[in-house]
Amino acid sequence: MKRILLLLALCAMVSCKESSNSSTSAAITETVNDTTVKEREFAVLDSKVLNFDKLWEPFNEDLAQFTDADYARVKMLAFERTIPEIQRAIVDGKLSYEDLVLFYLSRIKKYDRNNDLSLNSVIALNPNVVAEARTLDLQEKLLVDMYSIHGMPILLKDNINASGMPTTAGAVVFENNNAEDAFITKQLKANGALILGKANLSEWAYFFCNDCPSGYSAIGGQTLNPYGRKIHDTGGSSSGSGVSMAANFAVAAVGSETSGSILSPSSSNSVVGLKPTIGLLSRGGIVPISSTLDTPGPMTRSVIDNAILLQAMTGFDDEDAKAVSLKAPKTDYVLALKNLNASEYLKGKRLGYYKSYEDTLYVQAVNALKDAGATLIELERSEIDLPQFLRLLNLDMQKDLPDYISKYGAKTLAVKDLNDITAYNKEDSLIRMPYGQELLYGVLADSASTEEFTAIKDILERNGRQFFDEPIKANNLDAVLSINNYMAGFAAVAKYPAITVPMGYKETNQPMGLTFIAPTLSEAKLLELAYAYETISNMRKTPVDYEE
Repeated sequence: MKRILLLLALCAMVSCKESSNSSTSAAITETVNDTTVKEREFAVLDSKVLNFDKLWEPFNEDLAQFTDADYARVKMLAFERTIPEIQRAIVDGKLSYEDLVLFYLSRIKKYDRNNDLSLNSVIALNPNVVAEARTLDLQEKLLVDMYSIHGMPILLKDNINASGMPTTAGAVVFENNNAEDAFITKQLKANGALILGKANLSEWAYFFCNDCPSGYSAIGGQTLNPYGRKIHDTGGSSSGSGVSMAANFAVAAVGSETSGSILSPSSSNSVVGLKPTIGLLSRGGIVPISSTLDTPGPMTRSVIDNAILLQAMTGFDDEDAKAVSLKAPKTDYVLALKNLNASEYLKGKRLGYYKSYEDTLYVQAVNALKDAGATLIELERSEIDLPQFLRLLNLDMQKDLPDYISKYGAKTLAVKDLNDITAYNKEDSLIRMPYGQELLYGVLADSASTEEFTAIKDILERNGRQFFDEPIKANNLDAVLSINNYMAGFAAVAKYPAITVPMGYKETNQPMGLTFIAPTLSEAKLLELAYAYETISNMRKTPVDYEE
């Protein structure tokens, strides 16, 4: 059980550390700052499915005309810049949306596939994105909001439907799942975003194989961490979204989380990741694991960009039962950040931290917040279990995946349920399931009455909320501080939002994140806290091999 939960980055039932998923053998040992690290071999590294000539065919002519001088000019204005900074350059006439798209395409082509620095983080490209950028460039830009997603190239995790590209969830069986836009994709487009392409992921959002590394999919191959290629784990399942942000392959990316799948790859790749309250963002048109716990969320290089992307995806989907029951009020997530003074803001804020986390970077982060005026309260970790967490996922997926296929999948899909999918995979196991599909077999084998399933969900939610509510209420806390995805399982079943922000790097250059968790619909407060911490710490750095 523990192995399965680690693979899913659930961290739910034990006092766990971030999942490492180092299932493959160590091949090469090297020394970094006197600390021994191991380079891993992978059973499958590069995609055996993608047709790269076809992938790049729509862009070859435009990229051939995008000179080294053009690249250098755009890089000065866009590389590691925030959305407001990029929008200012565009409004000032120094940059165009077409420039921006070609810059990111150039970086993807240079770094992402088939070379010694390849990261395998992008799984598909929108063939129309250059033309779409040119159309935006013909429009008046003087009225563009500096804090808008308008014209910004965005990568979507490849379990999120977007017309013009298949939505594969990394699985060969969905290779031709050419579906209509997901609800959040429509929201992004309505706000002027450019969908640049799709990001690789742990296949079926990491609910597929029991002994496979995070970031692997049959379609996309093995995603690798730019801070330690073949050394550090990418985190999963939104692996490609996290890696693509770290390497500056787009302005922003969208991930999805059931339990840890945004927090883990964000912290593992030194970017900002927000897992919202369940139901705040629509799940319509997203390949599911669990309708109880699933949510999309923004993954960006800065907190301000995270707020802007969240704002652009927000909208009420009356076909999403969680959205209907949540009844979230309309909130401006960007407004409070525009003029936030970190030191003034942190004065009087009350944050709980766990002394049991004996991590040097965590201690430094706690002390930095304390020095900036926040009140830090030491907490004892509650001895609360999350019983039958895996069964919740099994029982939801039995119903939710067939529902997605029938309601949101392409009409040409030849499979209707998990029985069809597992049978299809067995027909060519070396390509379609080189690590097996044990978790899917577990889904098929599980069963429960309606009453039993309801009881499982009720107990998990009650325990998850108790885990956070007891210390928050007893100490009048604004939020609880964690590391990476260490408490992701509890936040998942409580349906509480969480945000992780870069907090530094280990001696081996492995990124770590400081994670803030607070009760339902606390996104605005979490973004403010994260912004304040980001301002006083400024910990993010670009991976050195991807700075050119």
